[in-house]
Amino acid sequence: MASNKKMLVLPGDGIGPEVMTEVRRVIDWMDKRRAVGFDLEEGLVGGCAIDAHGIPITDETMERAQDVDCVLLGAVGGPKWDNLDFNIKPERGLLRLRKEMDLFANLRPAMCFDALVDASTLKPELVSGLDIMIVRELTAGSYFGEPRGIFDLPDGQREGVNTQRYTTNEIIRVAEVAFDLAQKRNGKICSVEKANVMESGVLWREEVQKLYDENSQYDDLELSHMYADNCSMQLVRAPKQFDVIVTDNLFGDMLSDTAAMLTGSLGMLPSASLGAIDETGRRKALYEPVHGSAPDITGQGLANPLATLLSFSMALRYSFGLAEDADLIDKAVENVLAGGIRTADIMQPGMAKVSTEVMGETLVHELDKLAA
Repeated sequence: MASNKKMLVLPGDGIGPEVMTEVRRVIDWMDKRRAVGFDLEEGLVGGCAIDAHGIPITDETMERAQDVDCVLLGAVGGPKWDNLDFNIKPERGLLRLRKEMDLFANLRPAMCFDALVDASTLKPELVSGLDIMIVRELTAGSYFGEPRGIFDLPDGQREGVNTQRYTTNEIIRVAEVAFDLAQKRNGKICSVEKANVMESGVLWREEVQKLYDENSQYDDLELSHMYADNCSMQLVRAPKQFDVIVTDNLFGDMLSDTAAMLTGSLGMLPSASLGAIDETGRRKALYEPVHGSAPDITGQGLANPLATLLSFSMALRYSFGLAEDADLIDKAVENVLAGGIRTADIMQPGMAKVSTEVMGETLVHELDKLAA
């Protein structure tokens, strides 16, 4: 297979470079064993970009991100940059990538591997076999709506303002992504908002329902609606009732983190942020682990690389159409965990605690067995 798959790697801050090293190990394995090659570029984002250039991402890096097939990011941020002005904090680099690449659909799978059922804070019978996909709208809503800011009032008080704003097209395009995913999964989709108290929620519910009602291609789907606070409760009461959840930016941020902890560790969870399909059939995309930069364990070999490796698996699936190779990585992760190998964040009694590097090496050995 030709080596024309272009990927921009942005390791970022904290444990980002450590976990990305293990992804490169798997990419090298794929080149040698699967004849699947990538044209890799590397750049800076977040705090390391601030240190080098004074801003969290440069125009040059943004141009490169727009030109490649996908971006793979490690993590951004850390206490070193906490006191910077809000507009140049490390996280603004990630937000700029999402906004300027128009990555409007954030896919957050929450799967509980059989070997990690006991790591969840919920009863095993609630999370065993769990497989949820949360689709979060990513480029509109209260995180981007105008007006926004902190303002001085005439009476000496201050006022903080954020605006929850959605248009029909912003709702429909993310709902279409969610509907398509549900058709490839178990055919159930739950749309989540706060239509009981928010006009944006009323519009959200109306537009999602209209999309469903007016398109016969979705007749095989079961659509339901739920208020966000109830959805949060249901995720910890009976999470397996859900298949695909589609929701706005703010609620998606909250609900996906709730769903993440059902699985036992943020260190296990990947994500994908997708744009629209262009005239060439290409969809801009960014893949990243859900976990943060974890500055408290940086440089100690304690980081769990599996979320980043599973994010790379999502890139193979959604950006390169290599579902078979993605399945191979997913199965290797499952087998490694079943074999009792653990990093510190998912350590359990009787298991073998290993470093970031050893986890990566063990995964490659498992890939060798599966590919034999």
